[in-house]
Formats: sequence, C-alpha cells, structure tokens
Amino acid sequence: MRVLRRALGTLLVLGAVSCTAAHGDDASAGDDPPAALSPFEQLLPAPVSARAAGPGYSFGPGTVIRTGPGAGEEVRRVGELLAEQLRGPSGLPLPVTVGARGDGIRLRIDAAADGVGEEGYRLVSGPSGVDLVARTPAGLFRAGQTLRQLVPVTGPGTVPGGTVTDRPRFAHRGAMVDIARHFFTVEQVKRYVDQLAQYKINTLHVHLTDDQGWRLAIDSWPRLAQYGGASEVGGGPGGHWTKDEYRELVAYAGERYVDVVPEIDMPGHTNAALASYAELNCDGKAPPRYTGTKVGFSSLCVAKERTYEFVDEVLGELAELTPGRYLHIGGDEAHATPAADYAAFMDRAQEVVGRHGKTVVAWHQLASARPAAGAVLQYWGHDKTSAADRSAVAAAAKAGHPLILSPADRVYLDMKYEAATKPGLSWAGHVPVARSYSWDPGTYLAGVPESAVLGVEAPLWTENVATRAEWELMAFPRVLGLAELGWSPAAALDWTAYSRRLAAQAPRLDAQGIGYHRAPDVPWTR
Repeated sequence: MRVLRRALGTLLVLGAVSCTAAHGDDASAGDDPPAALSPFEQLLPAPVSARAAGPGYSFGPGTVIRTGPGAGEEVRRVGELLAEQLRGPSGLPLPVTVGARGDGIRLRIDAAADGVGEEGYRLVSGPSGVDLVARTPAGLFRAGQTLRQLVPVTGPGTVPGGTVTDRPRFAHRGAMVDIARHFFTVEQVKRYVDQLAQYKINTLHVHLTDDQGWRLAIDSWPRLAQYGGASEVGGGPGGHWTKDEYRELVAYAGERYVDVVPEIDMPGHTNAALASYAELNCDGKAPPRYTGTKVGFSSLCVAKERTYEFVDEVLGELAELTPGRYLHIGGDEAHATPAADYAAFMDRAQEVVGRHGKTVVAWHQLASARPAAGAVLQYWGHDKTSAADRSAVAAAAKAGHPLILSPADRVYLDMKYEAATKPGLSWAGHVPVARSYSWDPGTYLAGVPESAVLGVEAPLWTENVATRAEWELMAFPRVLGLAELGWSPAAALDWTAYSRRLAAQAPRLDAQGIGYHRAPDVPWTR
C-alpha cells in the first residue's frame, strides 16, 4: 500500500511528466542508476501539478519581463524584483516594461484563476514566452521563484515547455532565528530571508530576547538594549538592532512576501531584562548579565504592577513597528514561575497583545494555562514529550486554537545531524536530513486534524551557533525539507523522490554561496 501511495502521489504531482522519481526505492537497490530528473521533476517544493508540453522558451538577450497594463505598482515591483533575481545568474539585461503583448516573461493578475488560491499560481511556458498568472501579487512572486528553478543556474538557455499549477498546503510556512543567544545583524538575517523566500517560505519568526541578550531598542525602556543587549553566550559583546534596522528588515521581508513575527519571550527567559532594570525583580535587585546556556531560572515578577506596565509598553512599541498580525510572547520553560502565577501572567500578557491589535502566538506551554480566543500555539515537543502535554495541545486545537508544528526532533535546525556535527546540540537527538523530512504535519499529533494545523516552522536556536557559516550549515539542506512539508500536497511527500529533488538543488546552492551539509542519505551528483 505504501508503494502504491507513492506512485499515485507522484503522478498527481507531476502530471504527464515522466516520473522516474516514483521508482526511487527500486533504483536505490537495483542494478541501474535512476534516470536524470527532468526540470519539472526537480522543482522544490514539489508543485501540485506539473506537465511538460511542447517546445520551451529561449531565455536570452532579448528577454523582456512584462507586467500587464493596469496591473498596478505592486505587480511592477514583483517584476522588478524577479528581474533583479535573474540578472545576476544569467548575465542578461532583462528590462521590465508595462504591456501584456510580446514575447518574454509576462506577469498577470487574474482574480478568477482556477486552482491556485491566494498564494498559488499558474506558470505556462512555450515558444513565445512564459506566462505567470496568479490571483495576488504574492502568488506572482511565488511563480517567479519557480521560474528561477527552470532557467539555467548560470547564463541564458531554455525554459522547458509546459504548465505548472500550484498552491500551498498550509498557510504558515516559517523559519525562526534566535538572535538573542548569539547576536546577528540585520544584513545577515536579510540574506536568510532571500534564501527562504525562493523556496516559498512565507514567515520569519525572530526570537529577539532571552536570558543572554535583549536585541531590539525600546524607547520607553532604553537600558534593555543598551545594557541587556551588550552580552551573549560565551561572553561576547552582543549587540542590538535599532528600530530603523528592524523596520528595514520588516520592509525587506515584506517585499518578498515574508511576514516577520517578532518574539519577546516571557515570563521566563528574561534575565537580560531583569539585569537591565532592578524594578522588574520581586526583590528589587538586578541579577548580573548571563552568558551561559541553562534555561528555566529567570522570571518576571508576576505580583508587581510595574511588570505589566513593562509588558504593555514593550509590546506596544513592537506592535507599532510590526505590520503583520502576530506577536509571539514565548511562554516556554517558565520553570521559575509557579503554575498559578504563570497562568495569571499569561492572561494579562495576552490581553495586552489584543489591546494593541495583534493576535497572540506562544509556545505550546500556553495550553496548560488559559489561551486567549484565537491564540496560536507553537508545538515544539518531540517523540519523548509526555502524553499529558500532547493531550493538552490536542485539547487546545479542538477548542479552536490553530497550531504551528515545530517538533524538536524533526525541524529544530540546531540539532546535530550526527555525533560528528561540530555546532549544535543533541538534547532532542540527532536529526539527519531524512528524519527531518519524513513526517506528515497533517497526521503528526494524535487527536489533531489537519484543519487545525496552521502550518510548520523550523527554529534555529543559537546557543552553539555563532557564525553565518555555522547557521547555514545547520539550516541547509533541512530547511528545504520544511519548505516542502509546508507547501506540497500530502501525496507528494516521499523521501526517495524528495532526496533526488534536493540533490538537484546543489548547483543552485553552490552558485549562491550557501554552505550546506552534504548529507550521506542524499544522492548528490556533484
């Protein structure tokens, strides 16, 4: 039955394309190597439907990117960004012009486009050009990222003839980066945004605060960044972002249809704040800054009214800076906060988020308290998570709370691939590339239907990740599997087929200078 499901799933995804990927199990054990994948079979994430048909389009010096008349400034901006993304690798001029007629790459909004939803698209390639059609500019942007995988890695060439019709399985397809344990600049995070967006990830969750550092300037509490931001794991200088730098990141991500979800972790993971302001401590004494890696020892003073003034002012400033709908308030590993105090604190913190016009996101420990109406829970449990915790999360889902799934032993990008991996941790076990990919978000948690799953997210914690090279090594290629789990149909989720598509991405990752782990369970060809 499992082999039959794979074959049917591959036919659904690839339409009339020759589907050698469906026979991956036979090829790995048989006498002959598998046939090379066609360009449509190499697409990652796997699309809903891809069908090769007829001759393709010559992508060369005469190629023009065209946006239809009346399409609007946003569509033109999508066209300009696509031209920028294609110019460097191809060396082509790729002018952008208004006008739907003529050969070239044509971008068009069609509010009645079938089978694509709000983020999906249709891509049709033939001798006269490539048509990208979507209901929204976000869909056009996703179509452009697919086109990037159909043109040569470098130089001009041919876009194969055919049609791709595509849409995402889940609304939330995210990655999280922790800049609190080790500090990273906005420019470094912007690079990650570009890397994520090209694989249709649409959310960047930024963990801005923790015991080791406070990374965003807050006007009403200036010592948070000035003092609390001047440390990190291991005793380095730390750092923080100004409000203008945060706005720059939010705008940059937004142009690539990636929403930024900021996190201020509370009531635990707060030593940087407690060290900055003595008044936030129950005894009125500020602890020293912390540069270790232990968790669960810090807590805001739940009994003090000043604590809630702090929460209100910090979240209020953050809400003004953040156009997206969500604010993440953490809530995990609050071991120093008694259960009753935790519930009381989270009641008030959630009320503050709502008063500032945002929707709460919190780690799944909120399920043990009183999640506010509409609050989103982010599950980070793993195979050894207690049945009681899993049941609490399932009960919250049944009560109408959407879930983001981030199982630590599947998609925590800071987990070591294997014992020999130098950066990273292993408290959730080793997470090789195959394990990271080989699960189905729609059926992962008992008692949680797929309809309750908002999406998936891959966190990258940085206790043991201090450089861009370490960051990329741990994220890639596992974050690409997360992208497919969030976007592609359930029937397409097959490790053998995916591993071949992943291997085919190597030339593009190399050309972009992305460092990645050459996992032994992936059939790399170069």
